[in-house]
Amino acid sequence: MRFLLISLLLVAAPLQAQTLKILVQSSPLAGFQYHAAGELWSELRVGDSLALIREPENPHDSNAVRVEWRGRMLGYLPRTENRAVAAEMDRGSSVSGRIAKLREHRNPWQRVLIEVFVTL
Repeated sequence: MRFLLISLLLVAAPLQAQTLKILVQSSPLAGFQYHAAGELWSELRVGDSLALIREPENPHDSNAVRVEWRGRMLGYLPRTENRAVAAEMDRGSSVSGRIAKLREHRNPWQRVLIEVFVTL
């Protein structure tokens, strides 16, 4: 009986270690022209990881989610698209982002597309 219990634990352990990332949002980067994205443009790469940081005390938007690349602020998730992500972060869910697309464009809203994932 002891052997059977050990076997079950060994089989179950790898399943617990797996994580699943679910794409929940694809959005332009808001505020590109006001933050470090312009000066960092030549260093940014598609696929780069982005940190998403909640700013519930932000005076302009209580659902604000700041976007950072290597510790530097690039901008925000758009106000019109941040409510669900902010709610997930407030519930303690693991949320991350990455650069999905970079594009030379005179409209700053068209330059960086980011993807947002929830990790289960």
